[in-house]
Amino acid sequence: MQQEWKVLISRGIFMFENDKNDFSEHLVTINRVAKVVKGGRRFGFAAIMIVGDSKGRVGIGTGKAKEVPEAVRKATENAKSKMIRVHLKENRTLHHDVVGRFGAGKVILRSAAPGTGIIAGGPMRALFESLGIKDVVAKSTGTSNPHNMLKATLNAFKVSESPKSVASKRSKKINEINNNKIK
Repeated sequence: MQQEWKVLISRGIFMFENDKNDFSEHLVTINRVAKVVKGGRRFGFAAIMIVGDSKGRVGIGTGKAKEVPEAVRKATENAKSKMIRVHLKENRTLHHDVVGRFGAGKVILRSAAPGTGIIAGGPMRALFESLGIKDVVAKSTGTSNPHNMLKATLNAFKVSESPKSVASKRSKKINEINNNKIK
């Protein structure tokens, strides 16, 4: 099974684009772990991958193996099986500001005006690029652990709601929800 990969390196994060499907894959981190046994150490690798279609679907996966390529493969499969849909405003930003929490991690995501770009650090930037968000301001507080930052960001996406879902919960029309915003 031969695959064609295009590798891009952006801000220390590897991005793989497979020509045969429409998913972009970001390798966030690889962690080498050692198990001490009689006669030395046994090394293993843990990888975190982000898979997205740049149209509002994204997934985060982890994989562990004795070799790096196998860990990356497992993480990619795990990410594809855990994909979620995020509702975007004009296919470029979030509908509203939102806070997500996981463990010691807390992330604050703010929608931004066109042309702002992605203002976010580390793993969150890779997540936004895979998701297809073009304008967002994000701040991570509490932890710099990539696992917790990414899970807190996913928590924020799950908490966020589109105007359509808010309108259906309140038995109103979408125009009424959008017009009630503070100006």
